[in-house]
Amino acid sequence: MDRTGIKKIVVISLFSALIAAGAYIKIPIPPVPITLQTLFVLICGLLFPLKISISAMLLYLFLGIIGMPVFTAGGGLAVFTGPTGGYTMGMVPAIVILSFFRKKDSIWAYVVGCILATLAIYIPGLLWLKHTLSLSWLDTFLSGLVPFIVGDIIKIAVASAVAGSLKEKAEKAIS
Repeated sequence: MDRTGIKKIVVISLFSALIAAGAYIKIPIPPVPITLQTLFVLICGLLFPLKISISAMLLYLFLGIIGMPVFTAGGGLAVFTGPTGGYTMGMVPAIVILSFFRKKDSIWAYVVGCILATLAIYIPGLLWLKHTLSLSWLDTFLSGLVPFIVGDIIKIAVASAVAGSLKEKAEKAIS
């Protein structure tokens, strides 16, 4: 394997680990904790090409599915049947959405990409939360959306700023 291939494997492993670490940096409010996972998903999707960022996300999911405790609720396939399963699955389309915005040279394009990616996480997350806990729509929004709004605005701002300042370094890191 050449040097570039090794660099890509390191980046994939690093961001998979950062997403996992973000699951443990949390405010444990029921039924869905506030975590830093989405911050690392947003940064990864903005900094790296789709093939690398989706590989990091899929590695993270694979590790969780085989039982490694990388999710907020631990590990194993059963985590996907719990209230946070939809949010976790929403991270995959979020990465895809971010890939359309990563080549832009505008912080505002990054912000728009992060907003759309965050919505891609919320849509399956809220639908699955409502289904698994048999909540009303009002209770679903009050427990699965409202507590996260301020934090997500901060995450979007941080991810956009980080991507804007580290874009060139990230490209060099994988070339």
